[in-house]
Amino acid sequence: MKLLTYSLDKHTYRLGILLDENVLCDPQRVYLEKLKALGQARADIVANALLPSAPADFLNTGDLAIRTAQEALEYASRHSNLPGIYQLDRVHLGAPIWRPGKIICVGLNYKDHIAEMGRDFPAHPVIFAKYATAVAGPFDAFPWKRSLTKKLDYEGELAVVIGKRAKNVSQESALEYVAGYTIANDISARDLQKRTIQWLQGKTLDKSLPIGPYLVTKDEIPDPHNLDIRVTVNGQPRQKSNTSQLLFNVNQLVEFLSNLMTLEPGDIICTGTPGGVGEAQNLFLDNGDVVRVEIEQIGFLETRITEVNE
Repeated sequence: MKLLTYSLDKHTYRLGILLDENVLCDPQRVYLEKLKALGQARADIVANALLPSAPADFLNTGDLAIRTAQEALEYASRHSNLPGIYQLDRVHLGAPIWRPGKIICVGLNYKDHIAEMGRDFPAHPVIFAKYATAVAGPFDAFPWKRSLTKKLDYEGELAVVIGKRAKNVSQESALEYVAGYTIANDISARDLQKRTIQWLQGKTLDKSLPIGPYLVTKDEIPDPHNLDIRVTVNGQPRQKSNTSQLLFNVNQLVEFLSNLMTLEPGDIICTGTPGGVGEAQNLFLDNGDVVRVEIEQIGFLETRITEVNE
């Protein structure tokens, strides 16, 4: 399944599922119609319990919610005139995960990126954090304050979303704890990042983590280690690689991180960026630039850099 969040008014967001390339369904509303058709008493309460409309609640409900969502999808595919089915171009897509408990980012994790930065291969994953206020939708603009940073950069990444509580898991079982995968752009203020030995201040500006457009469930991507990734700026190629080039792969990262901290449903792991970042080429982003990040089997997101004065 391709999970998403959508809004009809750009204020209230609900869980949605891509039904086909141009249509999405609100699984809770569709499932409610199915229950009503079956004569289910207190159908609204049952639908809300089995199939929450908030993405975080949906993930916390686990396999039961996923099975119920699949029932809703099957019902929607047979009843195209149901409430809760929308043309994709009539809604606004939000980030597939809002307000994650943790956003864990991995630096220096593609071999070509390590080489272009003139660094040695790290013995352990290099990790840092972004905060929930950094999350933005897949087509939202990034509000750039030129007075704050003059070295704004892009980093296209595969992001892993945790599906169930993980503590001290092994590499062999790591993917059992993954809900699915999405795309991230780790927008970075390089001048802020490098003015101290800690990277955080250059990494977690508001709306500096566009994600989406979908959270693709792991059954659709059984091997996350062979996905093409591509980044363009204004249509010009900047990054091109494959997740096979990860130094520490998804299994290794889930094992490593779950031994440091408890991973919970909805937590996001940004797995690192390949070579071709702007800093290595002295090509920083400017007002009006459009950054497009594409990953095979997931889709693409686009972010326009928009200068603001506040």
